Amino acid sequence: MIEQALDAVRRVRARRVVVFTGAGVSAESGIPTFRGDGGLWRNYRAEDLATPEAFARDPELVLEWYAWRRELIREAQPNAAHLAIARLEDAVVVTQNVDGLHARAGSRDVIELHGNIFREKRSGRHMRPDVVWFGEMLPADAVDRAVKSIQDADLLLVIGSSSIVYPAAGLVTLHRGLSIEINPQPGAACTIALPLTAVQATPPIVDAILESR
Repeated sequence: MIEQALDAVRRVRARRVVVFTGAGVSAESGIPTFRGDGGLWRNYRAEDLATPEAFARDPELVLEWYAWRRELIREAQPNAAHLAIARLEDAVVVTQNVDGLHARAGSRDVIELHGNIFREKRSGRHMRPDVVWFGEMLPADAVDRAVKSIQDADLLLVIGSSSIVYPAAGLVTLHRGLSIEINPQPGAACTIALPLTAVQATPPIVDAILESR
């Protein structure tokens, strides 16, 4: 299956590449996806804590959870998938992740649809993480840039996205060219689906992109 993807990439000879990533691209750096196994913290689900209502009810609890998450992320390192993506110097990276690992790996043009866990903004009497919580709107400027980039791309790589977090996941359907999904459990509407991890499939795909130019 991966040979089919590599052949397709070589034929397209893509100049405008967009890489759309979700939690799966960071899972192999040791960062929990918060969906499925390992998704609980002190018996709380992410959906119980990452909401404006939870923050209004118990800001200390929510901030404690985010402090724990920041420590996990600080100790993590970009993996082979992040580093491969960064080799596409002119690619636009559209990510649902808030961990900042794409920038740490060297990617230059990163659109953070859900914000960044290391930034803060004020909410009432408290500072809160500058991330999009359940029930909140995505930042309009980020969405506009992502839409245009995806529509204009010659090649779209969808890596480690569960394809269930909307509206971000719906952006994938805007692309009309060659699209390749890399996910052990594919679910996006892409031309080619590779049931592999990000670390397994991303480096050879990137190699093929660069070789075809």
